[in-house]
Amino acid sequence: MRNSFSLFLLTLAAGPAWAAIATPPSCSATQLCPEEYPCCIGGTCGTGTYCLGGCEPLLSYSLNACTPKPVGHNQTYTWPNLNRTIANGKYLGNASAADWETSGTPKLSDGHVILTMPKDTGGSLLSSTQYIWYGKVGADIKSSRGAGVVTAFILMSDVKDEIDFEWVGSELGEVQTNFYFQGVTNYTNGGKTPIPDGNSYTTWHRYEIDWTPSAIHWSVDGTVVRTLLKASTWNATAKRYEYPQTPSRLQISLWPGGRAGAAQGTIDWAGGNVDWDSTDIREQGYYAAEFANITVQSYAPPEGSGSGNRSYVYVDREGLEGSVKITDKGIVLADLGRTGLNTGVDEGSESGAQGGEGGGKMVNKVY
Repeated sequence: MRNSFSLFLLTLAAGPAWAAIATPPSCSATQLCPEEYPCCIGGTCGTGTYCLGGCEPLLSYSLNACTPKPVGHNQTYTWPNLNRTIANGKYLGNASAADWETSGTPKLSDGHVILTMPKDTGGSLLSSTQYIWYGKVGADIKSSRGAGVVTAFILMSDVKDEIDFEWVGSELGEVQTNFYFQGVTNYTNGGKTPIPDGNSYTTWHRYEIDWTPSAIHWSVDGTVVRTLLKASTWNATAKRYEYPQTPSRLQISLWPGGRAGAAQGTIDWAGGNVDWDSTDIREQGYYAAEFANITVQSYAPPEGSGSGNRSYVYVDREGLEGSVKITDKGIVLADLGRTGLNTGVDEGSESGAQGGEGGGKMVNKVY
């Protein structure tokens, strides 16, 4: 389902409003953000957290309005506590101090992270603070259940290249795979695969995305269930490969595809309206999806991609693999009133504050 995940999360604002203006400037392919509010996310312009993870450089005032994004490394995430997470609206770019940016109310149980969706809420989202430019990500996952309830495990870039696993709670016997190039809707890109024991909710399964410059492999329990070759995505008219090819962060989420007010097509895809009086809501107070043993393996970057090793930047508005360079530029903002144009932090420093108690404009972050 095109951007069933992404479009909903554009409305999921978890941070406080900071000096919000009555009518925020909008941004699109035909209208870039103004200099005062230079950073675009989800069609809205702002400063501060709008300029960090998810900031869309192609729609922002300038390519360097968004902060450079942290180069990721091999990681295995276990969950003894939530100390390495930081709430949306407080993160200022210091990826060495926080592994995940959070929206909603994640919980812990036996070393697993549980994403929750209480009654009439937007659910939960965790976004990695580091980005990879090709690599392999995996997790042991128990999806949620119920009509309208969607669990997701995806890679998402700042130009909306996207690689997905998604679970619709009314279809526990299968998992959906999908990919997008720069957010372009193409309903032929999706696929479905059966769950080995027929139930994604009751049994742990391992899901992996292996993303290389030439192919993407989706695997379930160690078996490749789908392969996409980059060569198959050539667009002869545009003369480009419409293939995910830009640095991406890992996102895990639980969200209400069948919420009131959603587009009917999204509700239908999600299996109908969410039952906010379901057994899960009545007995535990929320819908839940569990994630454990999340692994990230970062592959070598493309040749000629720069001489740095710290951060990714875009150098043109094509949004292709060749548009990205690896640099040693800083990634941290001094406070939520800053942007990539004026970080307030000395170049190369990672000492930016982790709190968000400073000024800022339009920092109710969206994804």
